[in-house]
Amino acid sequence: MNITIRRALPADAADMAEILSRSWEAAYKNIIPAEYISEKNATRLALFRRIVTGEDTGHCVIEKGGKSIGIMWVGPPKQESHVDTDDIDDSFYELHSLYIHPDFWRQGIGSEAMEFAVSRARSAGKRNIILWVFAENTGTISFYEKCGFTADGAYKLYNCGRELKAIRMRLAL
Repeated sequence: MNITIRRALPADAADMAEILSRSWEAAYKNIIPAEYISEKNATRLALFRRIVTGEDTGHCVIEKGGKSIGIMWVGPPKQESHVDTDDIDDSFYELHSLYIHPDFWRQGIGSEAMEFAVSRARSAGKRNIILWVFAENTGTISFYEKCGFTADGAYKLYNCGRELKAIRMRLAL
Protein backbone atom coordinates (compact mmCIF):
# COMPACT_ATOMS: atom_id res chain seq x y z
CA MET A 1 0.00 0.00 0.00
CA ASN A 2 1.31 3.42 -0.85
CA ILE A 3 -0.02 5.58 1.97
CA THR A 4 1.55 8.14 4.25
CA ILE A 5 0.33 8.99 7.73
CA ARG A 6 1.50 12.32 9.06
CA ARG A 7 0.69 14.87 11.72
CA ALA A 8 -2.26 17.04 10.77
CA LEU A 9 -1.52 20.70 10.12
CA PRO A 10 -3.86 23.71 10.24
CA ALA A 11 -3.91 23.73 6.41
CA ASP A 12 -5.51 20.25 6.50
CA ALA A 13 -8.70 21.43 8.24
CA ALA A 14 -10.89 21.56 5.11
CA ASP A 15 -9.80 18.10 3.91
CA MET A 16 -10.31 16.66 7.38
CA ALA A 17 -13.81 18.14 7.59
CA GLU A 18 -14.70 16.71 4.18
CA ILE A 19 -13.38 13.23 5.05
CA LEU A 20 -15.24 13.14 8.36
CA SER A 21 -18.47 14.39 6.78
CA ARG A 22 -18.46 11.83 3.95
CA SER A 23 -17.48 9.06 6.36
CA TRP A 24 -20.31 9.85 8.76
CA GLU A 25 -22.82 9.97 5.89
CA ALA A 26 -21.78 6.52 4.68
CA ALA A 27 -20.89 4.71 7.91
CA TYR A 28 -23.77 5.95 10.04
CA LYS A 29 -26.51 6.16 7.38
CA ASN A 30 -28.69 3.59 9.13
CA ILE A 31 -27.47 4.33 12.66
CA ILE A 32 -27.65 8.11 13.18
CA PRO A 33 -30.57 10.21 11.86
CA ALA A 34 -29.68 12.12 8.66
CA GLU A 35 -30.69 15.45 10.20
CA TYR A 36 -28.21 15.00 13.03
CA ILE A 37 -25.43 14.07 10.61
CA SER A 38 -26.18 17.19 8.54
CA GLU A 39 -26.08 19.39 11.64
CA LYS A 40 -22.74 17.93 12.74
CA ASN A 41 -21.27 18.14 9.24
CA ALA A 42 -22.06 21.88 9.15
CA THR A 43 -19.70 22.36 12.11
CA ARG A 44 -16.77 20.20 10.96
CA LEU A 45 -14.61 22.86 9.33
CA ALA A 46 -14.80 25.16 12.36
CA LEU A 47 -14.04 22.18 14.61
CA PHE A 48 -10.87 21.21 12.76
CA ARG A 49 -9.73 24.82 12.44
CA ARG A 50 -9.98 25.04 16.23
CA ILE A 51 -8.39 21.72 17.22
CA VAL A 52 -5.67 21.22 14.63
CA THR A 53 -2.87 23.50 15.69
CA GLY A 54 0.84 23.46 15.05
CA GLU A 55 1.39 21.88 18.47
CA ASP A 56 -1.17 19.11 17.94
CA THR A 57 0.59 15.76 17.68
CA GLY A 58 -2.35 13.37 18.00
CA HIS A 59 -4.43 14.21 14.94
CA CYS A 60 -3.11 12.68 11.74
CA VAL A 61 -3.91 12.77 8.05
CA ILE A 62 -3.74 9.65 5.90
CA GLU A 63 -2.62 10.35 2.33
CA LYS A 64 -2.47 8.28 -0.82
CA GLY A 65 -0.78 9.72 -3.88
CA GLY A 66 -0.54 13.10 -2.14
CA LYS A 67 -4.33 13.23 -1.58
CA SER A 68 -5.87 13.27 1.89
CA ILE A 69 -8.07 10.18 2.18
CA GLY A 70 -8.37 9.60 5.91
CA ILE A 71 -7.96 11.03 9.37
CA MET A 72 -7.14 9.57 12.74
CA TRP A 73 -6.45 10.68 16.27
CA VAL A 74 -4.43 8.55 18.67
CA GLY A 75 -3.08 9.57 22.06
CA PRO A 76 -3.72 9.43 25.78
CA PRO A 77 -7.25 8.37 26.80
CA LYS A 78 -9.83 11.02 27.53
CA GLN A 79 -10.96 11.23 31.12
CA GLU A 80 -14.75 11.15 30.99
CA SER A 81 -16.78 11.72 34.11
CA HIS A 82 -19.74 9.65 32.90
CA VAL A 83 -17.68 6.50 32.30
CA ASP A 84 -15.88 4.39 34.89
CA THR A 85 -12.25 4.61 33.82
CA ASP A 86 -10.67 3.22 36.98
CA ASP A 87 -9.28 0.32 34.96
CA ILE A 88 -7.57 2.65 32.46
CA ASP A 89 -4.15 3.76 33.68
CA ASP A 90 -0.97 5.23 32.22
CA SER A 91 -0.28 2.02 30.27
CA PHE A 92 -3.12 2.86 27.82
CA TYR A 93 -3.40 4.84 24.62
CA GLU A 94 -6.68 5.50 22.85
CA LEU A 95 -7.61 5.43 19.20
CA HIS A 96 -10.03 8.35 19.47
CA SER A 97 -11.02 8.26 15.81
CA LEU A 98 -10.24 6.60 12.50
CA TYR A 99 -12.16 7.68 9.41
CA ILE A 100 -11.34 6.79 5.81
CA HIS A 101 -13.15 8.51 2.93
CA PRO A 102 -15.74 5.98 1.65
CA ASP A 103 -14.15 5.99 -1.83
CA PHE A 104 -11.14 4.27 -0.24
CA TRP A 105 -12.85 1.72 2.00
CA ARG A 106 -11.83 -1.94 1.87
CA GLN A 107 -8.42 -1.27 0.35
CA GLY A 108 -6.29 -2.13 3.39
CA ILE A 109 -5.88 1.49 4.45
CA GLY A 110 -7.66 1.00 7.76
CA SER A 111 -5.40 -1.94 8.59
CA GLU A 112 -2.31 0.17 7.90
CA ALA A 113 -3.74 2.96 10.03
CA MET A 114 -4.27 0.48 12.87
CA GLU A 115 -0.64 -0.64 12.57
CA PHE A 116 0.38 3.02 12.81
CA ALA A 117 -1.77 3.52 15.94
CA VAL A 118 -0.32 0.42 17.60
CA SER A 119 3.21 1.49 16.69
CA ARG A 120 2.62 4.97 18.10
CA ALA A 121 1.27 3.49 21.34
CA ARG A 122 4.24 1.15 21.68
CA SER A 123 6.66 4.01 20.94
CA ALA A 124 5.07 5.93 23.80
CA GLY A 125 5.70 2.96 26.10
CA LYS A 126 2.04 1.91 26.29
CA ARG A 127 0.96 -1.70 26.77
CA ASN A 128 -2.71 -1.37 25.76
CA ILE A 129 -4.88 0.55 23.34
CA ILE A 130 -8.61 1.22 23.64
CA LEU A 131 -11.28 2.62 21.34
CA TRP A 132 -15.01 3.28 21.39
CA VAL A 133 -17.43 2.18 18.68
CA PHE A 134 -21.20 2.33 18.33
CA ALA A 135 -22.68 -1.06 19.23
CA GLU A 136 -24.85 -0.94 16.08
CA ASN A 137 -21.81 -0.40 13.85
CA THR A 138 -21.25 -4.12 13.38
CA GLY A 139 -19.06 -3.81 10.29
CA THR A 140 -16.58 -1.62 12.11
CA ILE A 141 -16.68 -3.87 15.16
CA SER A 142 -15.78 -6.80 12.89
CA PHE A 143 -12.85 -4.80 11.49
CA TYR A 144 -11.55 -4.04 14.98
CA GLU A 145 -11.96 -7.68 15.99
CA LYS A 146 -9.85 -8.71 12.97
CA CYS A 147 -7.22 -6.28 14.28
CA GLY A 148 -7.25 -8.14 17.61
CA PHE A 149 -9.52 -5.90 19.70
CA THR A 150 -12.14 -7.34 22.03
CA ALA A 151 -15.07 -5.68 23.78
CA ASP A 152 -14.27 -5.27 27.47
CA GLY A 153 -17.78 -4.67 28.84
CA ALA A 154 -17.55 -0.89 29.31
CA TYR A 155 -20.05 1.27 27.48
CA LYS A 156 -21.37 4.81 27.34
CA LEU A 157 -24.47 6.40 25.87
CA TYR A 158 -24.54 9.21 23.33
CA ASN A 159 -27.41 11.35 22.12
CA CYS A 160 -26.93 11.56 18.36
CA GLY A 161 -30.46 12.47 17.40
CA ARG A 162 -31.38 9.31 19.26
CA GLU A 163 -29.70 7.44 22.09
CA LEU A 164 -26.81 5.25 20.95
CA LYS A 165 -24.67 2.87 22.95
CA ALA A 166 -20.91 2.87 22.36
CA ILE A 167 -18.84 -0.07 23.54
CA ARG A 168 -15.20 0.03 24.53
CA MET A 169 -12.79 -2.36 22.88
CA ARG A 170 -9.19 -2.99 23.88
CA LEU A 171 -6.03 -4.58 22.60
CA ALA A 172 -3.04 -5.68 24.68
CA LEU A 173 0.18 -4.70 22.91
